[in-house]
Amino acid sequence: QVQLVESGGGLVQAGGSLRLSCAASGRTFSNYDMGWFRQAPGKEREFVAAINWSGARYADSVTGRFAISRDNAKNTVYLQMNSLKPEDTAVYYCAASIRPLSGRALEYNDWGQGTQVTVSS
Repeated sequence: QVQLVESGGGLVQAGGSLRLSCAASGRTFSNYDMGWFRQAPGKEREFVAAINWSGARYADSVTGRFAISRDNAKNTVYLQMNSLKPEDTAVYYCAASIRPLSGRALEYNDWGQGTQVTVSS
């Protein structure tokens, strides 16, 4: 099991930027694919981005605006969010998976508690 703790959320104006961090502990971090998901009120949890040793993938809605990265020496995965829009408002979760670059929440076994991102218009 991997324990995950997100940070970096907050309130930002449309067009602004935020960087989310997710610190991992427990099993060997580098063995896992890491993903970011988000959930807005009244909506299902949706895939945002994932990363492993071979590359990354993004949801169409964030491609070109968000960038996922990881630092295995620090057991941390990041989500740089630029050009934020009000529709990006959600609780953002990081998660760990053994499935390569999965976009399906069911294929992630370990989850953080989430961090709130609010984008004002």
